[in-house]
Amino acid sequence: DLGFSPDKIEFKTVDTKNREAAISSGQVDLYVGTYTINDERKKKVGFAGPYYRAGADLLVRKNDSTIGGPYSLEGKKVCSVKGSTTLREIKKPDYNTTTVETTKDTECVQQLLDKRIDAVTTDDAILMGYAAQRPDKLKVVGNPFTEEPYGIGMNKDDKALREAVTDALEAHDENGDHKRAYAAT
Repeated sequence: DLGFSPDKIEFKTVDTKNREAAISSGQVDLYVGTYTINDERKKKVGFAGPYYRAGADLLVRKNDSTIGGPYSLEGKKVCSVKGSTTLREIKKPDYNTTTVETTKDTECVQQLLDKRIDAVTTDDAILMGYAAQRPDKLKVVGNPFTEEPYGIGMNKDDKALREAVTDALEAHDENGDHKRAYAAT
């Protein structure tokens, strides 16, 4: 949609905690992923979107009936990724939980499977993928407790790029591509 041929596009992996630095330093022009738009991040980067609205939820072992939402976590160990909005949320005293921080969601999921923690928290869309991979062992609680509007991150001063990406997102919403892609995955 932006007019670049495939040979002009380079894909890079950027850890969650390094997103703003990678955008600000010019390492990446666009960050497309589960990237929540919030006021703190808007001070550092620009956003197109939101293109999806997720919410923080909890992934637990399939046979665990003691956790029904964030307020049932008292005294439990909960894992999330460093630098994530869900980690910041679950650390609030309201939840009275012990947090474990990792660099990747997969590390949290493995700790859950190994029974070293009681729950994983991140956006529900991500957790549903892990639960779908291991339906015999994992489940999503199903009670989102934050709002996480996803956007595409870019240099905050690049108005032309932001407008072009916004136009592309809107066009794919209008023609139904977004809905078809969502349904397919």
